[in-house]
Amino acid sequence: MKRLQVLFLAALSSSLLLFGCGKDADDTVSPVVKPLTEEQPQTQEETEAPAEETEEDTDTPPAEGMARSRITNEWVSEDAANTRPIAIMIPNSKTASHYGLSQASVLYECNVEGSMTRLMAVFDDWKNFEKLGNIRSCRDYYVYWAFEWDAIYIHFGGPFYIDEIIGRKDTQNINCISYGNASFRETAKNSTDNAFTSGSKIIDAMNYYNYPLEYRDGYADKQHYLFSSDQEPNTLEQYSDAITADKVDMSPAYPVTNCYFVYNEGTGLYERFQHLSGDSDGPHIDLANNEQLAFKNILIQNTYHEVRDQKGYLAFQCHDTTRDGWFFTNGRGIHVTWEKTSDYGATRYYDDAGNEIKLNTGKTMVCILEDGDTFIVDGKSISSK
Repeated sequence: MKRLQVLFLAALSSSLLLFGCGKDADDTVSPVVKPLTEEQPQTQEETEAPAEETEEDTDTPPAEGMARSRITNEWVSEDAANTRPIAIMIPNSKTASHYGLSQASVLYECNVEGSMTRLMAVFDDWKNFEKLGNIRSCRDYYVYWAFEWDAIYIHFGGPFYIDEIIGRKDTQNINCISYGNASFRETAKNSTDNAFTSGSKIIDAMNYYNYPLEYRDGYADKQHYLFSSDQEPNTLEQYSDAITADKVDMSPAYPVTNCYFVYNEGTGLYERFQHLSGDSDGPHIDLANNEQLAFKNILIQNTYHEVRDQKGYLAFQCHDTTRDGWFFTNGRGIHVTWEKTSDYGATRYYDDAGNEIKLNTGKTMVCILEDGDTFIVDGKSISSK
């Protein structure tokens, strides 16, 4: 309003009509001056000053019916944005057949027995998938990470250690053993890793169990990750102690899978590679579309753990405060701490000054490490502080 008053006064004093586009302070344009003549009559477009651009205007959807994903901050359909995500347990063995993983919004990786890792893929736009998986058994600590997204947890059975958490009334899970219509068998690398699911089968199972498609009130923080704006991405250059991170190698912590990430400056993404013992390095490929898995953000959490029995089953402390970790994006990394204070509360990440970090728009990889484990960044070994 003040700006309009200034323009109006200037017009009176100079007998000129000032008109131009309103802009932010960082993007101003000098007004165009045109004398009033009979040959140049005023039009409605000339007399009305356009509204100044606001921060909200810069977040205009690219198409009607789209909204920001609360998981990736990417533009998705409003239906996808308002639909609860799913979290699927995925094996990461030599015989695993991965379909749909390149489309996961968040991918978790953590050790299970025998130093093998297992994955949990969280999807926020899943209804149209024809083949997802393959699906394997539950480990209870993954359920707590699924809780914070209010995700429907999908698995294929599991050891008795899961009984307590799976048996809770608030745990909305789909056990593909208990409800056979939730999955299908298809030729894969072996007879064990051959169970898959689809969007339509998941909806069928949710109807069977009477699970709501919409987010449940009070079961997930409305604001989970904090994101930088597309106009001002987080480069980590504001941190004097940020390190260059062109390669993040998790093989010391994951000695069987030996996964690592290489930063692609052209795409701005960390591309995932892995090899199993005795195999050569290779890109981690989604068999559904032959795309390599790639992530905008990598979060690392050092976590207290215990070995439960002689079979090597593990337990991880999912709820904790001021624990050690790292954050990588745009080819750089900083030390962080993390905390998760309740079952459904989000895991929060803070820089060393105590400020909650901002991720960049895109997919996120979360690597859970056992306390004391190390990983390698550009040839330098890093361990928990």
